[in-house]
Amino acid sequence: MSKKKQTRYSGIGGQAVLEGVMMKNKDKYAVAIRKPNGEIDVDVEEYKGIAGENKLAKLPFIRGVFSFIDSLVLGMRVTMHSASFFEEEDEQPSKTEQRLSKILGNKADDIMMGFTVVLSVIIAVSLFMLLPFFISDFLGQYIRNASVIAIVEGVVRIAIFVCYIVAITLMKDIKRLYMYHGAEHKCINCIERGRPLTVKDVKRCSRLHKRCGTSFLLFVVLVSVVVFFFIRVDNLALKLVIRLALIPVIAGISYELIRLAGRSDNAIVNLLSKPGLMMQKLTTKEPDDDMIEVAIASVEAVFDWKAYLKETFGYDVDDSWLEDEQ
Repeated sequence: MSKKKQTRYSGIGGQAVLEGVMMKNKDKYAVAIRKPNGEIDVDVEEYKGIAGENKLAKLPFIRGVFSFIDSLVLGMRVTMHSASFFEEEDEQPSKTEQRLSKILGNKADDIMMGFTVVLSVIIAVSLFMLLPFFISDFLGQYIRNASVIAIVEGVVRIAIFVCYIVAITLMKDIKRLYMYHGAEHKCINCIERGRPLTVKDVKRCSRLHKRCGTSFLLFVVLVSVVVFFFIRVDNLALKLVIRLALIPVIAGISYELIRLAGRSDNAIVNLLSKPGLMMQKLTTKEPDDDMIEVAIASVEAVFDWKAYLKETFGYDVDDSWLEDEQ
């Protein structure tokens, strides 16, 4: 196989933020922001996760639950960091914020962030898990076949998820965020395809990636459809409790699937990844050169891509086959 056809797992992942990109490699992450004056600000921090070095949190299926929580916490942290660059200088904190700062001191921001994460989880569970359940239960008055009801619940859950994604894409300010999302994916694809991390090479790469959070969420929805199909309990309250209890299990299974997808080019794995890649056509857009520069700055702050190409693909960035590809 030609070198240029190879794709290798790099271990880096990221997230789009307001006018920027966050890239994470192991315990280090960098947030690169295009400031209003045009300069790129790069902030490098360390995040070991809520479980730290606990070996239990690294076990298959269990690690997915912790990874999901970590992604929410870190995602909220970097989002707040990016937003701070675009706050109005004369904007005064609300009375509620002032009171919280007096009571909680330096921990006010952390507590508010934790509250926001919890609220986000509650809204997501209500929208994608509970709402389809109650809709299917209502329809159960007219449909007596349990298997059909289970299928209806699954179809409703998928429909709500797709409608949610489509609705977000219609928001006026979301397009630039999705462009930065595309820049994040294109940088990772560029590295994992063995190309030098330049604006020219990044532009040539796909904006879709199998390890995307969009794909993970779709896996969660699809796995829940399969798992809930086999739950046959007549008591409504018990059925609801079981569904809520199974959410960590579903997250764990989905994480293992997305992890496998990012490390394998197996035909079956690629087939399973197709729906997520299709959804990414909605949640990513083609970035401009300035956005790609921001994403590259974020990668280079936490990842030595030149050493990676040397070690993984066995050549330097100036190898002749790369020149031929230009």
